[in-house]
Order: sequence, then structure tokens, then C-alpha cells
Amino acid sequence: MVLLQGKKGLVMGVANDHSIAWGIAKALHAQGADLGFTYVGEALERRVRPLAESLGARLIEPCDVQRDDDIDALMARVREVYGALDIIIHAIAFANRDELNGPYLKTTREGFRLALDVSAYSLTAVVKAAHDLLAPGASIVTLTYHGSQQVAQNYNVMGVAKAALEASVRYLANDLGPRGIRVNAISAGPIRTLAASGIAGFRTLHKQFAEVAPLRRNVTIEDVGNAAVWLCSDWSSAVTGEIIYVDAGFHTISISLPE
Repeated sequence: MVLLQGKKGLVMGVANDHSIAWGIAKALHAQGADLGFTYVGEALERRVRPLAESLGARLIEPCDVQRDDDIDALMARVREVYGALDIIIHAIAFANRDELNGPYLKTTREGFRLALDVSAYSLTAVVKAAHDLLAPGASIVTLTYHGSQQVAQNYNVMGVAKAALEASVRYLANDLGPRGIRVNAISAGPIRTLAASGIAGFRTLHKQFAEVAPLRRNVTIEDVGNAAVWLCSDWSSAVTGEIIYVDAGFHTISISLPE
């Protein structure tokens, strides 16, 4: 059974072939989705364009989510190419590297603003601009991390931004629910991505995760992609406003004792 045949989607946030967004894109494409992609700047375009073309993308457009004009121009192109959208994958987050090291207390006002703007408000901005393009029954999926709920060392202001993102998921789900449009987030375990490389001590975290998580393994971009397929398909038609954990059960553990 092909779950997403005929569905049109937009994937925002692919950085390279190790990105969680790329894992999601591959999984959606394998289930029949027709996907467009965005990028920011020439360096990322050189990485994203070949990947997007490998999936037959008809839309590969620049979009800086800090600029409303960019978002509006993107949606105008989406209307030209697709007419409507059934899927939006929002995998966008950013904080200055020096804000992700040491105590949260040292967060700067500008660093806070930037992290919240890019990592949280951008979801609202994109959905607002895409509102008239969203087909009944459309699915919007964003990415979060458990550092929004509990302290994760060196995650700092990004944890605060992800908490705001998760709250936005619930409010957007309420706003769009009468049209049958669903909004959910996937909270993935630590995965070696370009974004994760900016978190001090990530390699140690990644190793220890597999020793503590109930499934005793790390999470892959394919694991997250499979969950996204479910959230974007009719099989999750009554699921909205949720944070779906794909973390091998790690978030259920309060303390781990040596075996």
C-alpha cells in the first residue's frame, strides 16, 4: 500500500544527506509524495539541490524564514507549481554556537531573540503564509527535542525555543483543526546531524543514550522518517497537537542504574 500517493508536500530544513529532514523526505517520497524543497544561501543550495533533484523535485526554492517577503515568495511559487499543499515538514532551528555552551544564564538578549525567531516563530510564519494553500486534511510536522521539557546540558536557549515551538504546535492545531488540518511535532532522540555538531559534548551524549534508552540503541533518520509517514498519512487522521517521541523510549527513564 502506498500511503501518500498524490500528496503534495514542502520540506524545509534539509542541510545534507544526514539531516533528519532528509530522512523524512526519503520516507515520504517512497510512499508516493511529490515534494518541494527550500534552502538558505548558496552553500546549502549546493547540498540541497542534488538531493532534491534525486527525488524528482519540481520546486527547489530559497527561503530565509526570518524574512516574511521570502516566505510569501515561496508560497507564491508553491501555488504556481502545486496549487495546494497536503504536507509541510518544518525542520528549521538555529542558535548561535556560543549560546550552546556553559550555563543558560549567560544567554544574551540577541541570542534569545534569534533562537526563538528561527526555531519557534518560523513555524507560525510559514503556516500563516501557507494557510490558503493547505488542503483539507493536510498535515504539518515539525521537529523538537526533549530538552524542551527537561534540562539537557549545553542545549540552553534552544531548549527554551523548542518549548515555545511545542506550545505553538498546540495553538496552531486548535486554529486549523476546524478545517481538518493537523499539526504535530516529532521529538527525536539525538542523531548525528550538522545541527547536533554545534552542541558541546554531543558525542558523549550520543554514546550514553544507547546505553540508557529502553531499546538500547540510537535513533536514525529512517526511524524519524517512518514516524513522519504515519503523521502525514490518513492513518493518523485523528492525531493533532501531539509531541510524538521517536527516541527509543529514552524520555520515559528518570534514572538509570548500571546493569
